[in-house]
Amino acid sequence: MHKPLLFSTLLLSCCVSLTANAGVEEQRIGAASTAMPQVVDRYQAFVEDLGTSYARQNDELKVTQMVAQLGKRVWQQAVRDVQSGHPDDRSLYWSRLKMRQLLSDAKPAFNIADWQKQILIKAVEKSSRGFSDIEYADDTNIKILLTGFDPFFLDRHIDQSNPSGLVALALDGYRFQANGKNVQIETVMIPVRFADFDEGIIESLLTPVYRDKQVDMVITVSMGRDNFDIERFPGRNRSAKAPDNRNVYIGADKTHPKAPMLDGKTLNGPEFVEFSLPVNAIAQVSGRWPINDNHQVTTLSRGTFTASSLAELQNATSVEGSGGGYLSNEISYRSILLRDQLGSPIPTGHIHTPRLTSYDAEMEQAIVEQMKQMIAAAAATL
Repeated sequence: MHKPLLFSTLLLSCCVSLTANAGVEEQRIGAASTAMPQVVDRYQAFVEDLGTSYARQNDELKVTQMVAQLGKRVWQQAVRDVQSGHPDDRSLYWSRLKMRQLLSDAKPAFNIADWQKQILIKAVEKSSRGFSDIEYADDTNIKILLTGFDPFFLDRHIDQSNPSGLVALALDGYRFQANGKNVQIETVMIPVRFADFDEGIIESLLTPVYRDKQVDMVITVSMGRDNFDIERFPGRNRSAKAPDNRNVYIGADKTHPKAPMLDGKTLNGPEFVEFSLPVNAIAQVSGRWPINDNHQVTTLSRGTFTASSLAELQNATSVEGSGGGYLSNEISYRSILLRDQLGSPIPTGHIHTPRLTSYDAEMEQAIVEQMKQMIAAAAATL
């Protein structure tokens, strides 16, 4: 028997932007299919099922439910595949894009308006990212929510994988014991798109979590540098000149950092925040890669340096947090800021995995195994 985790404020509108550069991701499907057809076509049966069912539907409510259910099935299949020994996050990403493209181009058996199509695309986005599949067993004593990211920088390497996405698929529903307590991890996948962040995808996901203390720990994960880094001081501003997955540039750099948005307004908060993960316990895990408590930040006035405390950063203007100046840093900043605003005691923080180019099954499996040990060490402190 499973008890659903209620994300009552997680609205479909937060889960996908249909504005800036919409369609750029889908335009890469052809190149990806040529480069790695087995990866891109792994869940083609789900896409074809969607096409067949979509063409026959003549009821708006039923077609929305059908689309959401198929998206959820793709997520669950990707989880099963990874957990049964197929360590690859990429097929989920490309199948989602195929489903989005199909819903955009095809028509059901009724006269559908563009705004109705957008609802369907949002539905498949939400469900295929695991947002509607967050359930903890009734006997769970310690609940952990973990987020991963889609592959990104695909114009550099069309076959790019993201270890954080693989971690999310590998650990969804993962159960173990810590000090005699039953621990369960549930996961979701986050898009690499500035617009989704500006529209509040992180706040919509985590507001009920913090407000109602629905879990006992929140861990955001992304691909980073050479080793594992636990990012102590996330910064408010964006400064990376790199594009997102829709090739959107934010117009910021290290001399002109730019604050993100939330619901059409500048995101208000301190220039830096501090994580609350049990870093000492996590850092004691021995594995293939060192685990760093990363204090490095960049400010306009001082440049890059190692900060000793949050107080030292009070009057600074953030350029890069410990997690950098891109969305990895931002998901950490937004989650910690929201936690602090709601007065939540839930330990929260960000872990960067070692980076890789393209895809490396052996390396990614090793990352997952070390992450399991790190999370187990963290859970033992609760």
